[in-house]
Amino acid sequence: MSEQTLWRGSSSQVKNFWPFVSCLLVLPIPWAIYRWLVVKTTTFELTTERLITERGILSKTKDTLELYRVRDLQVTQPFWIRLFGLENIHLMTADTSSPRIILDCVAKDLALPDKFRVQVEATRMAKRVRTVDIDDDGHGAGAAH
Repeated sequence: MSEQTLWRGSSSQVKNFWPFVSCLLVLPIPWAIYRWLVVKTTTFELTTERLITERGILSKTKDTLELYRVRDLQVTQPFWIRLFGLENIHLMTADTSSPRIILDCVAKDLALPDKFRVQVEATRMAKRVRTVDIDDDGHGAGAAH
C-alpha cells in the first residue's frame, strides 16, 4: 500500500494578531514581516503513516513523526482563535526528539483530530505496534502485584 497524503496545511495568521498589533504600537514592521514568514513557511502534512512538519525561512528543518508513536491527542480552543474557527491540536508522543507536537491555529472544520485518531489506530494495526504503560513501581498496566 503506497503512502497517501490525507491533509496538508499550515497555521492561520490569526496566531500573529498581537505581534501585528504591537508592530503598530511599538515594534518595527520588519519584525511583523518576520513573524508572518515564520507562520507562512511552517507546514504540516498528515499522511497515512507520518506527520511531517517543515519549518524555516532560509534554512529548512523537516521533522517526521511516525503515527504509531502518537500516545495521546488533546484539542484546545482558546477564545481568541475559536472566534476564527481555529483550534490547537496537541500530540503527546513516544518520540524522544519531539515528545509534544502542537499544530496551532489550524482550521476547526477539517475534523483533523478524528483523522489523526483513525490513522494512528490504522498505522498501529498495520505495523502491529502496541504500547505498554509502566506505572511508578515498574509494573506494566494490569500486572499482578
